[in-house]
Amino acid sequence: MSESGEAPVVNKNKRHRKEKPWDTDDIDHVSLSGQSRYFMCGTFTEESSFATLFPKYREKYLREVWGAVTKALEPHGISCTLDLIHGSMSVRTTRKAYDPYIILKARDMVKLLARGVAIGQAVKILDDGVACDIIKIGNIVRNNERFVKRRQRIIGPDGSTLKAIELLTQCYVLVQGSTVSVMGPYKGLKEVRRIILDCMKNIHPIYRIKELMIKRELAKDPQLATESWDRFLPQFRKKHLRTSEKTAKKNERLQEKNESRRAAGLEPVDPAQTKTEKKVYTPFPPPQMPRKVDLQLESGEYFLKSHEKEARETHRRKEKQEEVTAERRAKRAEVFVAPSETAAPTVDEKRRRKREKEKEVEHGAEEEDGTKKKKKRRKTTEE
Repeated sequence: MSESGEAPVVNKNKRHRKEKPWDTDDIDHVSLSGQSRYFMCGTFTEESSFATLFPKYREKYLREVWGAVTKALEPHGISCTLDLIHGSMSVRTTRKAYDPYIILKARDMVKLLARGVAIGQAVKILDDGVACDIIKIGNIVRNNERFVKRRQRIIGPDGSTLKAIELLTQCYVLVQGSTVSVMGPYKGLKEVRRIILDCMKNIHPIYRIKELMIKRELAKDPQLATESWDRFLPQFRKKHLRTSEKTAKKNERLQEKNESRRAAGLEPVDPAQTKTEKKVYTPFPPPQMPRKVDLQLESGEYFLKSHEKEARETHRRKEKQEEVTAERRAKRAEVFVAPSETAAPTVDEKRRRKREKEKEVEHGAEEEDGTKKKKKRRKTTEE
């Protein structure tokens, strides 16, 4: 037999498989239709439940929208309970539940409701392509003022930074208290978590936003799909000043301070006096510092009466206030100090300068004549 007449080799596992012209590529085999859920296996053998607490200020809102929450979970076979006494929300599966993963989605939904997300947005978590992440930022920064500033940096002026993060990552972001609630695709959640944590570690979100914008433009080019993008991404580094640059800045500040003190009529600060001398090492401990009572006994303040102490303290405070007021007044007066100007010379000064120049020229000419005569005398003596 010829090679063309041989039958093609067929895998034994696919021997009885036939073509299915009705099965096209546009059919989604993963998602469940409205009736296919009834053909799944029977009910669950065990009941699954989750509960979460909510703050007091969310109670009023949850009572208003709890009907919508129940209506959204009922088609999936999930029952929900709002406990106002203990301040908790709980979800559990029923005999009508058919999706094993829907209970985890319901748990995420009540968590988002507790963290301040609106009901219209929280219901979207029940979709298969949407996930959520609650990022805790309260224990990253200890200082409360610094924490508030960095948290505000995530939002940006008029919410511009937050809007840019949402557009680039296709996620919904809500900053509430000491947590940040995020909803969206898994890839976007990873990027948002990175931006939030870096911002709380004092890395501005604009750097990550710029990097995401560059990546989005590079993804449009199919030729760069198999190449590394490191050469296109910006490398941001902290700028460390050298010792010479620090010294130059320090001298500039000192010079400005001295100019303002001169304009105010005060003595300038000598940089040599501000330098601390190097201490000589001694193995003995330093002498004990006197107590506050000892200092009061030495100055005689300890024996003063209460009203005398108050009068003395008031006098000292007023003197200090006057010194600070004088320095501030001098600093404000710097703007009104006129710059030094060179006045135009008068007619007498011009004549005097002209005479001096003429005398200098005549004196120079006489010196030249004297040197020439001396050279001539030398020549004649040599001959």
